[in-house]
Amino acid sequence: MQIREFRPGDGPALVQAWRRAMPLDPITDTRFRDLVLLDANFDPDGLRIALDGDRLVGAAYAVRRRVAMVAGDLEPGTGWLPFFFVTPEARGAGVGRALVRGVLDWLRGQGAREVFFASYTPNYVLPGLDAEAYPEAAALLRGLGFERRSEAAAMDRSLVGHRMPDEIRARVDDLTAGGYRFGTPTGDDLVELLRLAGEEFNPDWARAIRDAVVAGLPPDRIVGAWEPGGTLAGWAMHAAYENVLERFGPFGVRPDRRGTGLGRILLQLTLERMRAAGAHSAWFLWTGERSAAGQLYRSTGFAVTRRFAVLRAELT
Repeated sequence: MQIREFRPGDGPALVQAWRRAMPLDPITDTRFRDLVLLDANFDPDGLRIALDGDRLVGAAYAVRRRVAMVAGDLEPGTGWLPFFFVTPEARGAGVGRALVRGVLDWLRGQGAREVFFASYTPNYVLPGLDAEAYPEAAALLRGLGFERRSEAAAMDRSLVGHRMPDEIRARVDDLTAGGYRFGTPTGDDLVELLRLAGEEFNPDWARAIRDAVVAGLPPDRIVGAWEPGGTLAGWAMHAAYENVLERFGPFGVRPDRRGTGLGRILLQLTLERMRAAGAHSAWFLWTGERSAAGQLYRSTGFAVTRRFAVLRAELT
């Protein structure tokens, strides 16, 4: 068994092995290229592969920031382990442990003092570990000192037969009569939307929205809510990530306007647009199951489909 750094030409074999190793989360050559190889933080030294003869049987990928997410903060003490895998026929021989230890050693050499699995932005594949789907991976990470920090719930709901609830439509009419505006943002409106998303929620949300619009996201994939004075109170959208029509989010309401029902309105307006665009379902990867957002989704017909644990380990 040989373990070495990624080289040009390894990509197709890595993708094929990934599909065998993680059947619930297959990837395409294009997605692997876009999410990993073209990531501004990608370093080939952080991607290790395992070869049994000339057959690729495993890989592990670690990354640290070379481009800051916020201002000039490169988070030099932090690294991420976005994915690792071993094909079924190669398990039980220590290949996964050797791969992961190798990339963790590499992170130490870059100055990292902690590592997270797998909450890396901007290009995470999954938000964390699905221990139910991959119990062997969970055991391996526990053995290497990873501990649970939080949990992300993925949710889905069918849009077949969906219709806007009458009470929501009536509430939109009442608010509109009182001076609120609901609709598609203009180019100028996007400035305030990016500020709200980046400053009140998550800098990666602002990046995702900006990148999606620049890449040609149709403006009507976004629904905004503006107060009578013209201030943006919140927004919801879909297709921001990888132009996937049925993927909902990002979605947020300004902190001082929560509890007013605007979140429920924006969610329903977006689901209506998704159905009109031909979507048969709505889904997303990450929310707190017991959070206010999680409760809103449940009350709107979403159900948890998977749970992911965000893990952390000290690099000592």
